[in-house]
Amino acid sequence: MTAADERTTVAVVTTRAAAGTSSFLGLGFGIPGVIGAAQLERTGRIWKLMGYPTYGPGEFAEWGVPTTVPLILGFAGVCAAEVAVGTLLWRRKTRKIGRILALVLLPIELVFWIGFRLPFGPPLGAARTALVITGWIAEPRKR
Repeated sequence: MTAADERTTVAVVTTRAAAGTSSFLGLGFGIPGVIGAAQLERTGRIWKLMGYPTYGPGEFAEWGVPTTVPLILGFAGVCAAEVAVGTLLWRRKTRKIGRILALVLLPIELVFWIGFRLPFGPPLGAARTALVITGWIAEPRKR
């Protein structure tokens, strides 16, 4: 195996791991987000998953931003974008734009993760970012 082959393998494996992490984040937070928004709309109460409030009260409440259906649906939209990024990262032809969008999306996600006090978001987001950057660095350059 040549050095270029090794770099290609590292780039593909790390970028696909980033794609999986991205999709996991998007689906893992997005599906409960849609359920939580429906629950809040229907009952006026925050939905609880396994006894824990899903999207509130959190730092948003501390900052004076009440948990509302549009706020939760906004986060669900970000989660849908996260799944799209995962798809872009998985495919070779769209990998570059996927990497860029993964990095652009991170600060937006971070606001929601902190605002809703979602403890798994930041470490998974950091892992995805490290995988994206590693894959980008390992990608063989065209000369």
